[in-house]
This record gives sequence, C-alpha cells and structure tokens, in this order.
Amino acid sequence: MPPDSRAWLISSLLATAGTEPNGLRTALEFSNRFVRTGYLIRIISYNLRKHAASAELLGLETLYDADVLCLQEADSNLLPAEVGNLRLADSTRGNRLGLAIYYNVDRFSPVSTTAFELKKSLHDRLFSPATERLLATKLIDKEAGREMLVASFHAAPLTALNSLRRHQIKTAHAELHSLAEGIPTVMVGDFNYPIFKNNLRRRIQEMGYELSLSNSRTYSRYKIFRGHFDFVTSVNMGIDDVKTLPAGASDHRAILVTTKYLD
Repeated sequence: MPPDSRAWLISSLLATAGTEPNGLRTALEFSNRFVRTGYLIRIISYNLRKHAASAELLGLETLYDADVLCLQEADSNLLPAEVGNLRLADSTRGNRLGLAIYYNVDRFSPVSTTAFELKKSLHDRLFSPATERLLATKLIDKEAGREMLVASFHAAPLTALNSLRRHQIKTAHAELHSLAEGIPTVMVGDFNYPIFKNNLRRRIQEMGYELSLSNSRTYSRYKIFRGHFDFVTSVNMGIDDVKTLPAGASDHRAILVTTKYLD
C-alpha cells in the first residue's frame, strides 16, 4: 500500500476510534495488519542506553506492530514479562545491563533461548560491563509453519578495535549456525562499527550472511562518532526494509526490520 493510502487509512480509523479505551491500539493494529502481505516479520532492535529508553517500548510495539523486539543495554531486573502483545523469551543474566528478546505470542511459539559469551575487549576485562554479547531464540512461526532463529547482538564498545568486533561477529554467526544450521536467521543489534563498512560487508558475505543497514544513521551522541551503528545480518531471510525510527531517550535510534522467508 502506498504511504499516502496508509496515512489515509490510519487517519480514518483514528477518526472513528472515538473515546474507547483501546481505540488507538485497535486502529493501529488493524492498519498495520491490513497492509501486510505474505509472511512478513517486523523486528525492532533498540539499544536502551542503560535502560533509559525502556518507557518507550510499549509505544514502539503498538505503533509498529512488532513481531519481535531485540534489546541491548536492558536492565534484566526491571524488564517486564510482557510488552503489549509481546512476551519476554529471555534475557541475559551474566550482567545487569544486557540483552533481551520479546516475541509475539499470537504468532510465535518459543523453542529455546541461548546466551553466548564472546571474546572480551580490554574494556570488558577492566570494567566487566558485559559477559554475554549474543542472545538467540529459536521460534516456531505458527502462521508460516516453520522455524526461525532471531538474535540480539551487542559488540564491544568503541574503545576496542574493529578487528575485535569482526571476531565477535564471526563467532556469533558460528554459534548461530551451530544452533540452527539451515534455518532462516536474523541477527540484529548494536555493532559499534562506525567506519569501513564495505570491508565488513565483504567479510560478512564470506561467512554466508548478508549485511543490511537502515535508511539513516542510528547514532549521533558525539560529533566524531555518528552514523550507522545498528545493523542487521541475515541468512535464508530476505530483508525488505530497514528503517531508522525517530529518536527517543537513548543515544541510539531504534531500527525496524521488515523481513520474510526466501522460499
């Protein structure tokens, strides 16, 4: 559906929503599902910046009709069991600020969730901010009748070298392969990779994955470090669109990934 038609549909639904308590949610959910075709999957990835942007999660789930929500820098002690129609699959427990994955209970059934430690940077060794930098959940898509693997990833901070982050990405892909060889897989998150992305893309393709960036930059806290920090890598999944969402309380902007099965 063209954007102008979608806007008309939403405005019409909102006009008729009246004063019902759930009128806004109902209108947004209907409009989002109306424009879907095939087995499209919407995945939101968001670095919460030390959990500061957690209050935005329900709004993101409602507005963008997310099927999966992948978080970084989430406080595992404060995460709710549910965010709208999404249920917490699991979160990392090796560190307070870690990773989490939510899934749509109407569409998916969880099979298993696994957390992985990746090679540590000097920053990790000195300050121990994170031990688990990859969280993967295997899901059964009840609509499509098939399995998929979704992962939340957080690379080492900017104080580390790109070579270390490439090592972490390579290891993460290998771990995902060991969990679900041949199963459609999407890994999203904060890659902390500000420059030399063409070289990274080539290396990721050598691993059998594809790298996708969003339509505009996702990080702008410091003038010297601006650009695309939040990426998508995938195998056996077609990436239709990656959109950078409006800025919130985090120094990162969330990304919305629209993906589908290749066969």
